[in-house]
Amino acid sequence: MKENNYFPLGTVVTLKDDIKTFMIIGYAPMDSIEKNQVYDYSACLYPEGLLSADQILMFNHEDIEKVKYIGYEDEESDTFLKKLKDLLNNKEQLLQETEKNQ
Repeated sequence: MKENNYFPLGTVVTLKDDIKTFMIIGYAPMDSIEKNQVYDYSACLYPEGLLSADQILMFNHEDIEKVKYIGYEDEESDTFLKKLKDLLNNKEQLLQETEKNQ
């Protein structure tokens, strides 16, 4: 994977220093405790799935150790991920926009 390209939803990964497997379920989650922290991905346990909202994990590209499965990709998701890449390359701007909307 090239640096700064985002995986599609449904991608299954393992993370560094973690024995669990996770499935990507979202992008750009903001930490509710540390308001100034935006991550690349949100994920749930795999194969269990999302059992409750407090079990959502947030992590960044660099935390991924191994990609076990790439999620579904099509033209629509490719277009979205290109826009997401541009947005997340400037996380500071994203944080400022979020603060304005609160």
